[in-house]
Amino acid sequence: MGLIYLNTLAHGRSGDKGDTSNVCVFSRDPGDYEFLKRVLTPERVKEYFGDMVRGEVIRYDVDSLCGMNFVMKQALGGGATHSLRLDSLGKSMGSAFMRMKVDTEW
Repeated sequence: MGLIYLNTLAHGRSGDKGDTSNVCVFSRDPGDYEFLKRVLTPERVKEYFGDMVRGEVIRYDVDSLCGMNFVMKQALGGGATHSLRLDSLGKSMGSAFMRMKVDTEW
């Protein structure tokens, strides 16, 4: 298959609290879950978001749901009441995450 968008294999939900964003990624097919765990490392997620996420990225695996919760600190420009960013809320982070390209040959 080669490079595909993450949303082909997974769906996501996102939210925020202050300057912290979280995105939950759920495998559409349980058979793809182990692959997603290998490719969606905290380091890869931090690299993907670049300067948007200035703090730590922590991944919590939820094996019973074939999902992972990524908590991204210092990710919203200070949060809704402090940021000058156009979208200072975490809701759009899930959509951005789903546009990540993953290499199925990996």
